[in-house]
Amino acid sequence: MSTRPETIWEIPEPHATIDVLVDDNTRITLRRHGNPEGPRLVLSHGNGLAIDLYYPFWSLLTDDFDVMVYDLRNHGWNPVSSIHEHSVPTFVNDHDRILEAIDRQFEKKPRIGVFHSVSALTTLLSSARGSGFSACVLFDPPLCKHGASYEEFDAAAERVAAMTRRRANHFEARQEFADVLPYLPTFQRVVPGVFELVARTTLRRCSNGQGFELRCPREYEAQIVDYAATFAVLVDFPKFRCPLKVIGADPTLPFSYLPTLDLSDIVTVDYDFLPETTHLLQLEQPAECVEAMREFLEIHSLI
Repeated sequence: MSTRPETIWEIPEPHATIDVLVDDNTRITLRRHGNPEGPRLVLSHGNGLAIDLYYPFWSLLTDDFDVMVYDLRNHGWNPVSSIHEHSVPTFVNDHDRILEAIDRQFEKKPRIGVFHSVSALTTLLSSARGSGFSACVLFDPPLCKHGASYEEFDAAAERVAAMTRRRANHFEARQEFADVLPYLPTFQRVVPGVFELVARTTLRRCSNGQGFELRCPREYEAQIVDYAATFAVLVDFPKFRCPLKVIGADPTLPFSYLPTLDLSDIVTVDYDFLPETTHLLQLEQPAECVEAMREFLEIHSLI
């Protein structure tokens, strides 16, 4: 009996790497992949994760697009800095500094923002209101409204933060971490090879050489969740100043992170959800996510 070969996602070396000083003590590493002649995409990721983890999604874009990727502070390629500055408002400031650095370091051309979860929320909260982009595609941003949905969201955020603080923070080997992921609700629907990719992109070797630790420490991840509800109600869609597409998880499924908000009743938002997906939809249905994104960009004559 033959078995299917194991899927291994090999992330290529970037064409260019730039360290962006976003404040006096913090740098964020910006990387360029893909086709420099294509339309420019700027991508970032969700809380506690890393943009390289999304390679099953953005690998489908590198033939046609100029792909700029970066990790949120204290995530991924970036060193760990003070927890006191680890907040959504700081992420917003970092986001604006990254866009300035892209224009400064590379030839200036229109940008399309492609963001997930907390990085999507960051984009919505920037004082630029999307004016730095020709369009934005946001995957399952953590949003909520005042009322019953807010109470549900806030209660879920408290549960997620408490669970995050109980996470293991140290592993003897990356495979030890990868072996746990199939049992977690969050990762039940991901494409093959993602468990190992999570371990490679969200763990780093300990400074003493003894095992591996989370690149984004659990206390940092939990601190963002603590204030999720506070910032999730502040988004003002009518004031956003570029074409906007929101692609959500399936709101009919039990949520594995925070509740997904159905935005179909908001006339200013081009909203769709992908059936049978959860919060990690780009790791569950990467091709479908790319297709939905391309359809939106074609409608606006951006590709």
